[in-house]
Amino acid sequence: MDKIKKENSQSFMNNVTVILISQILVKLFGAVYKMVITNIDGFGNEGLGFYNVGFQIYTLLLAISSVGIPNAISKMVSERVALDDYKGAHKIFKTALMLFSAIGIITTLVLFFGADIFAKNLIHIDGSQYVMRALAPSLFFVCVSSVIRGYFTGMKNMKATSNSQVLEQVFKCTLTIVFVYASLFFIPNENPNKIPFMASWANFATSVATVISLLYLIYFYYKRKSNLSENIKNSTGETLSVTGKRLMISILMISIPISLGSVITAINRVIDTATISRGIEVAFHSLIPAHGSVAEIVNPTVEQMTSEIARLSGLLSKSDILYNMPLAVNFAFATVLVPSIAGALAVKNYKEASSKINYSLLVSILIILPCAVALITLAQPIYKIIYFRTPDGYDLLQLVSVSLIFAALAQTMTGALQGLGKVYVPAISLLFGCAAKIILNILLIRIPFINIYGAAISSIACQFISCAICFIVLLKNQSVKITPMKYIIKPLIAGAAMAIAAWLVYKVFNLLLGTGFINNLIAFSISAIISVIVYFASVFGLKIFSSEEIKQLPAGNKIYSGLVKLKFYTAE
Repeated sequence: MDKIKKENSQSFMNNVTVILISQILVKLFGAVYKMVITNIDGFGNEGLGFYNVGFQIYTLLLAISSVGIPNAISKMVSERVALDDYKGAHKIFKTALMLFSAIGIITTLVLFFGADIFAKNLIHIDGSQYVMRALAPSLFFVCVSSVIRGYFTGMKNMKATSNSQVLEQVFKCTLTIVFVYASLFFIPNENPNKIPFMASWANFATSVATVISLLYLIYFYYKRKSNLSENIKNSTGETLSVTGKRLMISILMISIPISLGSVITAINRVIDTATISRGIEVAFHSLIPAHGSVAEIVNPTVEQMTSEIARLSGLLSKSDILYNMPLAVNFAFATVLVPSIAGALAVKNYKEASSKINYSLLVSILIILPCAVALITLAQPIYKIIYFRTPDGYDLLQLVSVSLIFAALAQTMTGALQGLGKVYVPAISLLFGCAAKIILNILLIRIPFINIYGAAISSIACQFISCAICFIVLLKNQSVKITPMKYIIKPLIAGAAMAIAAWLVYKVFNLLLGTGFINNLIAFSISAIISVIVYFASVFGLKIFSSEEIKQLPAGNKIYSGLVKLKFYTAE
């Protein structure tokens, strides 16, 4: 069996692990560079605010042009590979490459030349246009990269996605820090746009990193071209017989619904930013508890208003950085579920599809729950460590972390529903959730004592509604066995035990050691280690996993043997 077919035989959980590791590394590097630039003198919360609001428009165009590509292509390719039609799979790849290259060029031009309109008329934050122009070139490179990643994911080869994403993030992390520090020497302090310019330099690093990632993917493809050609030559399945034009339409018919969820999320973020800026303007005139003198709050200039909006948006962005890390870990299940379920259904193996959905939901719950607990109970010490110059806003993280469990389950169910062919459901569920979020934003943010916290409260409602709708539809279309004791009650007991351990241990060591960065770091580290031990001891002590479920994990047999020695399970 050649290399490609060996890669196709990788297990579901091994593929999940490959993506999971890459996502952890990607988010860790992302957290590192944002932590560093936020702590640079002159950047701070305001710089992060400009960085974030300019990024929202970019994210919207990125969602329109490329976000649905990997899942759409992987779904179509996996279906052809399951039928042993490698020639048809490669035809899908070549057609998608031409189609999305053109789309990438168009969206790049739209962002670059429309930046002023977006900044001044849509999100009401002048200066964010510099960030958008710096990001514009990356739209084209991401579109092309996404097609290549989707093709290899459909072939059950996760290395293209994982390696390229990690490589991109390594360069993005390094270059962002270098570019921001370099900007200190090139932008005069008296320049009124110094902070927006620094944010644009930070985002130009993204464009450079996407070029490097694409170059790696091109190398990855050509290194495997001979094996791909051999598989195409030896295909025994019925070849896909449609014209290029009809295939383009088919690709769009699948990628557009899959993209809809991301497009709605991106639109929601843009509206979020716009409602935040307008809501804060109203709250200002009602004496919002803002930074600065009384005169700045009662009768602010346009510049002071823009600065405060950027600062508050920066506070929200700081919580987003940490909030998105657990979701990136859980993203592995959503990514691998799409081609796995589509491939199983292509050969009418409904039992396998159902089994993977049930198992993925359980593991998602057990992964995301301790993350949410940790962010809620230890938010303040975490901020004192990573945002040591600007530790304010940790209570925003505590609020948004409540929605983590709903967001993660919705994410996993989105992968399942897309694999089942219910591609519109995640988008529709998210649309209802975003509608609730927008309404709550408008109502809450303008209230002075709530202001930016209204955005965090509305996020909880949004994710809960989206999760509930996805779950109802999934139950109707697939045999999903969710027993309350196994999936809800026992995990909550384990999470509660972890929360109590984390809070008590941190408080004790904080009192013993006193204040200060190093003392806080020591108290947090001890608390984190002990709470993780308590959580896993609770999970295995309550026997949430069956012996067979443990063995499905990477190195599952070794884990099971260790648990038997520790008397958590009896030998079989």
